[in-house]
Amino acid sequence: MNIKPERVLILSPHVDDGEIGAGGTIAKFREEEVEVFYVAFSLAEKSIPDPYPKDILWTECKQASRELDIPESNIFLHNFPVRYFPQYRQDILEELVKIDRELNPNVVICPSSNDVHQDHIIIQNETVRAFKKNASIWGYEHPWNNLSFTTDIFVRLEERHIQKKIKAMKAYSSQSFRSYFDEEYIKGLAYTRGVQVNFPFAEAFELIRLLI
Repeated sequence: MNIKPERVLILSPHVDDGEIGAGGTIAKFREEEVEVFYVAFSLAEKSIPDPYPKDILWTECKQASRELDIPESNIFLHNFPVRYFPQYRQDILEELVKIDRELNPNVVICPSSNDVHQDHIIIQNETVRAFKKNASIWGYEHPWNNLSFTTDIFVRLEERHIQKKIKAMKAYSSQSFRSYFDEEYIKGLAYTRGVQVNFPFAEAFELIRLLI
């Protein structure tokens, strides 16, 4: 039975969500020469603090992707208004259907089904609609947004993978004030998940759909 990820699609409601939820996993997959694509749906311009330019997250995303070895040609950014994704549900679904047709991933990683952020849950719901017949779907955790979270999948990581994740997240200097960008938090959660599987570090995912 071969369920090895071969073409992985990371879906990030806002630029940086994908790295937060799966940065170590991305680093490991790229080390193993797995093809990784990254799609973000908002540059969150309304959430950018002064004195940063409103498009700073585009620049920071490119730097973060370099840290994780994602080719720039595999990065796709959209700019739906932050916190208003429910109003654009159909447009987002149509974009996801197009992505499925053009990229044909066998694993899609998106927010978990218990994420309460209005933008995140739209991406999760429409991901299931768009990819349910063609790909396995994993949900990443954002503990501050998750009322609950099922740890169905563990990706075992070495410290070098976590260090790459930390470097990628440090690329987002405009977001460094957020508590979940703290290096100790990043390592602490990865250490906790690693303890659960008797490994130095890990990232955990909800299994939303499995195709083998």
